[in-house]
Parts: sequence; C-alpha cells; structure tokens
Amino acid sequence: MENLQRIVQESVPGKQITLLHLISSPDPSVNEKIGLDKGNAIGIMTLTPTESSIIAADVAAKAASVEVCFIDRFNGCVLLQGDNESVKQSLQAVKDTFESMLKFTSCSVTMS
Repeated sequence: MENLQRIVQESVPGKQITLLHLISSPDPSVNEKIGLDKGNAIGIMTLTPTESSIIAADVAAKAASVEVCFIDRFNGCVLLQGDNESVKQSLQAVKDTFESMLKFTSCSVTMS
C-alpha cells in the first residue's frame, strides 16, 4: 500500500483575520502559478469564519480600485490584485471594518 498522508483541517470558533499581506512586486512565476496577471501587486487575506471572506471581498472591492481574483468561502481565503496603494488601502479597509463593525480580532497588514 502507498504511503498516504492524511490531513485534517479544523476550524475553531472565533472571529479572526489571520492574514492581511501585500506582495508589492511579486515574482512573475508566482503570478503564473496562481493564474494572476503579471505586474500588479497581490493582496492575500485569510479569515475565520470562512464565510466572512465574502464580506471581506466586498469591502475590499468598494474601498479601492482592486480586482477580487479569488474567493474561497470554504477556506476563508481572498486574493486581490491592483496597484500597490490600492491593494494596501483595501486590506486596511477590511481590517478597520471588521474590527469596528463586526468585532473581529485582526493581525496587522504586512508587506513584502
């Protein structure tokens, strides 16, 4: 029998944004691997409960001129793309809105 690896994913109760990251100048191979246009900044968010990713994508899209490239409501991941300042503004808007309106705990917006 093959050596199979079993992965178990758990969600814990709580309202959290665990990742708000801006990749300001992604390597073109990164864009290619995840199917995004080259030359734009990438914003990555991870949220719990996972359904809140839908709200986060809406807030981000309304906050600045960004494209919502991916929403995974089952894992809580959102990918954005746009110019550096717009992506940064969108990530900050999600953080501010979720903390003040929805009483989420949140990490800081980070950049690379």
